[in-house]
Amino acid sequence: MTNPPTSSGSGLTSVAEAARQAPGRGLPPVHLWHPEHCGEIDILIRADGVWMHEGSPIGRAELVRLFSTVLRKDPDGYHLVTPVEKLKIAVEDLPFRAVAVREDGAALVFTTDQGDEAVAGPEHAIIVETDATTGEPAPRVHVRGDLWARIARPVFYELVERAQEADGRLVVRSGGVTFPLGPKGAGL
Repeated sequence: MTNPPTSSGSGLTSVAEAARQAPGRGLPPVHLWHPEHCGEIDILIRADGVWMHEGSPIGRAELVRLFSTVLRKDPDGYHLVTPVEKLKIAVEDLPFRAVAVREDGAALVFTTDQGDEAVAGPEHAIIVETDATTGEPAPRVHVRGDLWARIARPVFYELVERAQEADGRLVVRSGGVTFPLGPKGAGL
């Protein structure tokens, strides 16, 4: 039997407690946890990266970071997962924003709004699609599991500045992989 949807109280408390169990800055092993679905919690990650609870922004960055460590995407959506609870949340776009990029040798290292780092390469792809509504590039970088970060516009401009031309396309290279950004001259 499924528990009724949870919107506050023990749901938030248990999620925060599970996240605190992660040693150091490491991540909890959410991929190993398979609790029963306990309902939904009124948390929304807006397209601009702001985490909302019951219609108000979560003001404590430490709490948002804590929740982000127990975030997982399953076939039925995004969830905050603990060893004993699985609470569905809403995500407007992608759960993270890539807010910075730096070069480290032959690699591009992205930093997310939650402090995660992803080194673009075979395990962390950069994908640039076109937004169906605006026609603008919609770049993203893989962070972990099935979680991605939307690459912020200034960071994408940095990538375009670093790009080289290959077969009429602008590309960046990182970790031995070539990532296309888009056709040269198409606004890039």
